[in-house]
Amino acid sequence: MDKKTVIGLIFLACVLCLVPFAVPNSYYMDIAIRMAINSAIVLSLNLLMGYAGQISLGHAGFVGIGAYASAILPTHFGWSPLLSLLAGAIFTGLLALLVARPILRLKGHYLAMATLGLGIIIDYVIRNENSLTGGPDGMSVPPLSLFGVDLVRDTQWYWIVAVVLFLNVWGALNLINSPFGRALRGLHGSEIASQVVGINVPRYKTCVFVLSAVVASIMGSLLANYSGFVAPDLANFNHAIELITMVVVGGMASVFGSIVGAVLLTVVPQLLASFEGWETVIFGLILISFMIFLPRGVVPALAARLRLGS
Repeated sequence: MDKKTVIGLIFLACVLCLVPFAVPNSYYMDIAIRMAINSAIVLSLNLLMGYAGQISLGHAGFVGIGAYASAILPTHFGWSPLLSLLAGAIFTGLLALLVARPILRLKGHYLAMATLGLGIIIDYVIRNENSLTGGPDGMSVPPLSLFGVDLVRDTQWYWIVAVVLFLNVWGALNLINSPFGRALRGLHGSEIASQVVGINVPRYKTCVFVLSAVVASIMGSLLANYSGFVAPDLANFNHAIELITMVVVGGMASVFGSIVGAVLLTVVPQLLASFEGWETVIFGLILISFMIFLPRGVVPALAARLRLGS
């Protein structure tokens, strides 16, 4: 990793360590926890979209699988929450592996429609399997335990998701600077040129798709365990669009941009809650402004301006 990346990691670690001492109450701690969870999910999606150039409109479905695995397996089958999290991640990885080859042969809007179809199927199953998932009403989720201690306090959850986020960022930075990451950037630029130089395009596209899905599933499980309740909205199309918007606003192919996008679009709706009846309109105007004035995303645009000014 270069010097700027190391400085970015140190800065992230400092911010994560200071947040618990800066938030005034449990409400803001809840927002901080959701920011961290969303950041990890968006980072996994950015690896797929920003670096590999493969759009996915069904990423929320993988989040939903992880969340419902942590609800269904302990409630109906008596599994431990931690084992349920691992089982959800494994099932998601196998499902992603199964559908990756036929789906990732497609390109452009055909790929978008195929991933949208996958997400719709997952959402449909969750909403209609009432006996297992609780249907549209959702279901409760047992608390997660580590070393015999039930995780019920906000501070406990914050440190867990903060560590998980930092490890995700560190892993992503190492991945994109590895030969694997360079191959991903190559096939994003031109799949034909990548094949010419010997890159196994289907293999790399499948690997990053499965990796992205597994991370999303794990974070979905953590979100379900933290919330204590899970509903179908977690896996629907609207949530998928929210995740893509976070990627675009923060910056495509930007690890730290993923965090910025997730933080902004997690906190802005909370700030607009006081504009009753107009919050959606104002939120839409804010997004349009981002796309007009920062089309490359917040972090890449600011980085470019800083380079020009130096």
